[in-house]
Amino acid sequence: MPIHLIWGDDAAARDRAIQGLIDSVVDPNWSSLNLSRLDGAETGQAAQALDEARTPPFAAGERLVLLQRSPFCNACPAELADRFESALTLIPDSSHLVLVNPAKPDGRLRTTKALQKRIKQGLDLEQKFPLPAVWDGVGQRQLVQRTAEALNLTLVADAIDALVDAIGTDSARLESELRKLSLRSNHVSAALVNELVGGRSTNPLAVGDALLEGNPGEAIALWDALIDAGEPALRIVATLTGQIRGWLWVSLLDKQGERDVAVIAKAAGIGNPKRIYVMRKQLQGRQPKRFLALLSRLLEVESRLKRGAQPGDAFRDGLLG
Repeated sequence: MPIHLIWGDDAAARDRAIQGLIDSVVDPNWSSLNLSRLDGAETGQAAQALDEARTPPFAAGERLVLLQRSPFCNACPAELADRFESALTLIPDSSHLVLVNPAKPDGRLRTTKALQKRIKQGLDLEQKFPLPAVWDGVGQRQLVQRTAEALNLTLVADAIDALVDAIGTDSARLESELRKLSLRSNHVSAALVNELVGGRSTNPLAVGDALLEGNPGEAIALWDALIDAGEPALRIVATLTGQIRGWLWVSLLDKQGERDVAVIAKAAGIGNPKRIYVMRKQLQGRQPKRFLALLSRLLEVESRLKRGAQPGDAFRDGLLG
């Protein structure tokens, strides 16, 4: 397969896939001639990647041309698109053009359409490595499990939960910490995670989740962790306000009998309608007036912050007072 389309914001997983491909096709004795690393953000390097990919490998092994930040499926200029389409059938089977970008390919571009057609025909290959959303607990657990499997590590269930709590969706740190854990044992427990990893990963949405569960102590600890990590207090408030406003809309529309998740998502300002299914389970049995009260208190927190109160005091006195 001459062209490999690799995308997604899970940088660690992308890098593992790329290195695995390099190891499998490039003879290390000839890597200086048959392995090229280029950057599509640099002028001329995307066109250079097309030229090099059309060149057969030298001596043993195969040729691999790696193009990071590839423009071909994301904001591709017309002239470059013409060159790309012309090169699609000219890359020999002994060469590999690897197109890498954190962003999802833009399906509206003719270059993307041409490449996707070849992928569907089995001529080229696409690999996707998106990170789970911060609210997607199942996805975060799967991320930890996949990363551990890639490193030949066995995790017990409570170790997965401990790693999610400590690291969240930071895939680069997750891989680094798992490699550190592997030096002690190939069978990782929560106790070992707590001993060697420590810390706590959090985000403003986790503060809202703690408030939803009626756990003010946890909410304070998460707020303080965010402030200590340098997160601006007003930005936390803005995120919390959006989160709770979304809950309010979902709760109100649910009580009115609305079942179309697309309609609910649009009204609540939620980009991914699939999230509505998760939110419905979260909000089961909770009344809209609770969310109205939280929004009112958040307004008080914002007011205190703008009057110069310390973030911790503003949160405690305004939201929990």
